[in-house]
Amino acid sequence: MGEFKVHRVRFFNYVPSGIRCVAYNNQSNRLAVSRTDGTVEIYNLSANYFQEKFFPGHESRATEALCWAKGQRLFSAGLNGEIIEYDLQALNVKYAVDAFGGPIWSMAASPSGSQLLVGCEDGSVKLFQITPDKIQFERNFDRQKSRILSLSWHPSGTHIAAGSIDYISVFDVKSGSAIHKMLVDRQYMGVSKRKCIIWGVAFLSDGTVISVDSAGKVQFWDSATGTLVKNHLIANADVQSIAISDQEDSFVVGTAEGTVFHFQLVSVTSSSSEKQWVRTKPFQHHTHDVRAVAHSPTALISGGTDTHLVIRPLMEKVEVKNYDAALRKITFPHRRLVFFAKKKQLLLFQFAHHLELWRLGSTVATGKHGDTLPLSKNADHLLHLKTKGPENIICSCISPCGSWVAYSTASRFFLYRLNYDHDSVSLQRVSKMPAFLRSALHILFSEDSSKLFVASSQGSLHIIRLLEGSFKHLHTFQPQSGTVESMCLLAVSPDGNWLAASGTSAGVHVYNVKHLKLHCTVPAYNFPVTALAIAPKTNNLVIAHSDQQVFEYSIPDKQYTEWSRTIQKQGFHHLWLQRDTPITHISFHPKRPMHILLHDAYMFCIIDKSLPLLFMDLLDEKTLVAVERPLDDIIAQLPPPIKKKKFGT
Repeated sequence: MGEFKVHRVRFFNYVPSGIRCVAYNNQSNRLAVSRTDGTVEIYNLSANYFQEKFFPGHESRATEALCWAKGQRLFSAGLNGEIIEYDLQALNVKYAVDAFGGPIWSMAASPSGSQLLVGCEDGSVKLFQITPDKIQFERNFDRQKSRILSLSWHPSGTHIAAGSIDYISVFDVKSGSAIHKMLVDRQYMGVSKRKCIIWGVAFLSDGTVISVDSAGKVQFWDSATGTLVKNHLIANADVQSIAISDQEDSFVVGTAEGTVFHFQLVSVTSSSSEKQWVRTKPFQHHTHDVRAVAHSPTALISGGTDTHLVIRPLMEKVEVKNYDAALRKITFPHRRLVFFAKKKQLLLFQFAHHLELWRLGSTVATGKHGDTLPLSKNADHLLHLKTKGPENIICSCISPCGSWVAYSTASRFFLYRLNYDHDSVSLQRVSKMPAFLRSALHILFSEDSSKLFVASSQGSLHIIRLLEGSFKHLHTFQPQSGTVESMCLLAVSPDGNWLAASGTSAGVHVYNVKHLKLHCTVPAYNFPVTALAIAPKTNNLVIAHSDQQVFEYSIPDKQYTEWSRTIQKQGFHHLWLQRDTPITHISFHPKRPMHILLHDAYMFCIIDKSLPLLFMDLLDEKTLVAVERPLDDIIAQLPPPIKKKKFGT
């Protein structure tokens, strides 16, 4: 393969936002995750836990609750007092409704999925009817003295439990009246605290209410009598979250110490039908607060301040011991945040509210394989471009020539012309960008930097010709067959003649840019597309899917290539297929057409199409740029975790 000079870039100071809520949907086997910056992500657990959709954050949207309702509808609520529904096709906020109760701390959909409850700062519990197009306020329940921090429906839909400060209320849904108020002991490690916060409640079919609180307790209550049945002191700090299995034979809780505890309902003796709740397994996969947990049929899911989404399989529930049975820890988004302008050796880094432009360092030194060469010129931080307004950046890109930068938020699209003068750069903003470009999901420049391709949230693809400091709208490809499926991934051929676009389902469309028409549609595949690229000269489209399959499709011939057909018959190596992080970028060796270069968050690899095996190596003809983000660097920028006293210290 030869030797390569590798730029190891460690100055991308990216820190993901902490996880605030998780919500599992059993019908679709999808997991919704909200982060502290208001971002909401959707993971398809059936598609190798791929992050197939995301909704960008907003500075005023501090999400405190997240839930699914009937018809695969997703809602969130937070400290701005609004209930938000998300459009899972167009990938934007469908609408926001003010609940008029101040900040919202909790939310739960009814067992039928037709009603929505929210718990508010002013002590009110509000019931909303979920209509086909929106939600409609129905009525208030009896107002309580303090904020409602947690909610849970009885599976019959007739009663609810509401956790507050120092007590738990049980409401009759039909009347809206509180029928029981269960006071919680303020004792914490033998010392009486000022107050006890009920962080989570779970209402079981037999009338048991399980609560978790700031005194480190898991408690079991009889809702019929309003009495405490059992108490477990499990932590020296807050127990912050709880989730129960659909069968009600297992539940999981998360603590402020970073520990996740698993409780199971087991028989008292082998011959007895009597059962009791037993704490069976503690897991320590987090360094900080576990703010949210979920329970799928086969796994315990947790997330918190340390930004990791952890999926812990329940081995007794996993039938086939394959990669699904391995512990997963998802840290980085399954989309690109780094972009490269090859001709000027520039890197563009995307953060939530700003972009950074860097010029790579250089060296004149030489050495043998494995040597670290000293820099003769350090990397230069050329530009810090801050967004205007409270919205997070959805996507961004820099042109190959380095003269253009574009980015989009939910409501605005920005295009800048860059002018360079030695080690400084000046910006010229292109004004009067069309409104239809806003809320773009993917932006891409042509190889010659003359065109800009924009995928909108409404399923349209726009082609913009770039002029000296201005632009011209050339064409818009409308969504296929009346759908509004958003296009999330784009790839353009090096000659600029072909544009490939993939949506949130598995479909890929190829457009003829020269004749401005749809050329073909790649046969549908069951798993989402994670990366796309078009090879130079051959115009073969290489597609990576979330199940780690890689296909090569000839655009001119409108069929899979012979290599692709052969590899599908033979199959990829089982170690390749067992990887649990998706391919996020594909490129090609300029002088070796048989080589396909791919990487995920932890691995770089070359597929040599002349060989039957996969092997790992380095990238370009002479140079590889590897942008790295060590996990220790992320942990170092988080607030300190709770200190635990160790024995003997």
